[in-house]
Amino acid sequence: MWWQTILLSFREIRKNIMRSILTILGIVIGVAAVITMVTLGTGATASVTSEVEAMGSNLIQLEPEKEESSEGGVEIEGEPFDYSDAVAIEREITGIAAVAPIAEAGTQAIYGNQNRQTNVYGSTNGYITSQNWVISTGRSFTDAESRAGSSVCLLGATVQDKLFGTQDPIGSIIRLKNISFKVIGVFESKGSSVFGRMDRDDFILIPIRTLQRRIVGNNDVKNIVVSAKNGVKTENVISDIEVLMRERRGITDEKDDDFSVMDMKELASRVTNITGTLTALLSAIAGISLLVGGIGIMNIMLVSVTERTREIGIRLAIGALERDVLKQFLLEAMVLTSSGGLMGITFGLSAAAIISHFLNFSIVFSPGIIILAFLFSAGVGIIFGFFPARKAAMLDPIEALRHE
Repeated sequence: MWWQTILLSFREIRKNIMRSILTILGIVIGVAAVITMVTLGTGATASVTSEVEAMGSNLIQLEPEKEESSEGGVEIEGEPFDYSDAVAIEREITGIAAVAPIAEAGTQAIYGNQNRQTNVYGSTNGYITSQNWVISTGRSFTDAESRAGSSVCLLGATVQDKLFGTQDPIGSIIRLKNISFKVIGVFESKGSSVFGRMDRDDFILIPIRTLQRRIVGNNDVKNIVVSAKNGVKTENVISDIEVLMRERRGITDEKDDDFSVMDMKELASRVTNITGTLTALLSAIAGISLLVGGIGIMNIMLVSVTERTREIGIRLAIGALERDVLKQFLLEAMVLTSSGGLMGITFGLSAAAIISHFLNFSIVFSPGIIILAFLFSAGVGIIFGFFPARKAAMLDPIEALRHE
């Protein structure tokens, strides 16, 4: 009986196929928009989490605060850190796994007839530890190389590929700003950052003293990265660092810090919360079209009841019960909205896949939201189809047969 009623519903829908498609358009758009937003939001959140993990564990970053110049209010870099600041943090702050003072310069790397414009970072082995870099071939700096400011370097995977291709670069000599550097190691690839904005493998690492003395010509440290030990509360480490740095930079109690200390996990958490809020907001807005689609379903079903009044009268006259008529029209509404839900899910997943491809991050499919979207679309058919179905079931057979 149920199967026959479903087949009858499909037959009635096929009679007016174009009208049926236009009727479910709101459902299709609503479901597709919700699926797209939630899938992209989940993917973006997973990508941010993955990037934080790739950056390093329990990571804390110190940067000088930007200052406002007296001319035109333009922001300028604040007083930079010094290498000794990183040494003091490592010596005096407990609960630290690694400290990495970082200075950088953009320059051209040359090997033979190949060259690459890239970023050169000056740091210590703490940079490798704190940011979870893995050396695929070669080795890290020796203590003697770091102290003496030797001309040795480690290559990111992109630089290695552009300069050497499939050739083993270990032991080779490259030139940076007309200075010869011996390649002692190559890092494993980390790929692009979230949304593909930056190639994390496009860099060269050299001892910080080498960069300061032979490339940039100053002792400035752009930022300091600190990795806290597992199980240590980063809040405590941050508090201790702030006290130490205020003392070292001569900041009195009444003055504000001229530097910032950021917990990268907290920053990632804020980004994740923002992403989640935006996803929920956009999904709610998209869900409005489901309501509009439901009103469209009700409207077209009322039109269908009017058009088929005589047919309903004949069915009631030959013995059909009110519940049979009610069931038929409810099923027609559910078939319409369920079909719209399936189409919306297909379009939504396709749109999410295409958009994520262009934004260069992975999408995360959520079976729960897909099932919920389908059930919600079917529920819209029940809710908005009930009144027309009830109206059809309550028709007087005699009056229905008289209807022209």
